[in-house]
Amino acid sequence: MTPLIDARGLAIPRRLHSVDLTLAPGMTAVIGPNGAGKTSLLRALAGIDLEAGHVLIAGEELAQAPPPRRMRLLAFLPATRSLVWPISTRDVIALGLPSPDSARVGELLKLLELDALADRPVDHLSTGERSRVLIARALAPRPRLLLLDEPLSNLDPYWVLRTLQILNSEARQSGCAVLTSVHDLNQIWAFERVLLVDGGRIVADGSPDEVMDSPELVRAFRLVREGRSWRISEEA
Repeated sequence: MTPLIDARGLAIPRRLHSVDLTLAPGMTAVIGPNGAGKTSLLRALAGIDLEAGHVLIAGEELAQAPPPRRMRLLAFLPATRSLVWPISTRDVIALGLPSPDSARVGELLKLLELDALADRPVDHLSTGERSRVLIARALAPRPRLLLLDEPLSNLDPYWVLRTLQILNSEARQSGCAVLTSVHDLNQIWAFERVLLVDGGRIVADGSPDEVMDSPELVRAFRLVREGRSWRISEEA
């Protein structure tokens, strides 16, 4: 069966060694220590900074897709939440669409509980509010691949859980692949699959429990799992 996402030979000099990766529809987390290559992997899949390799999404070569089609294939949410434009929340969400669709914008305003902020300039919002606006923009075109770099950072506990629910629902309903870098290891049980990145390579790939109990995780994080908590490895 042809995978939804088929990436071959992805590489970014000094940051990401040659990586082959396939993704099916569903939720996949990317974890790793600081500087391990999580963001580089996401950027390579998005075709940013990529110097080698190619990405096929539903059989289409990402690099050959014209901009409107690319928006339907892939959305990338970077880790930065900086928005300096004095434009409205509503208009920022609309920027994620290849063609005007006020109904879709309204749907996302409601879904992310942004109705009251719809006409407020985004440079006047809190960091957490801007995060929700940018998540809505990424969701807007219903892409086949969602690449999200630490989307749960800066969110309060309710919105961490609610965002995970929304992403899970999107993956089920639209059949898209969601690849999300996660900083908090306790959040990975919301995902079906986990990729552990270390030294610019994917060093473990499996279910949350498989990766959390792996020797690769101990080496990468210098931590040992104890139930749902952690202790520092004696080898650290």
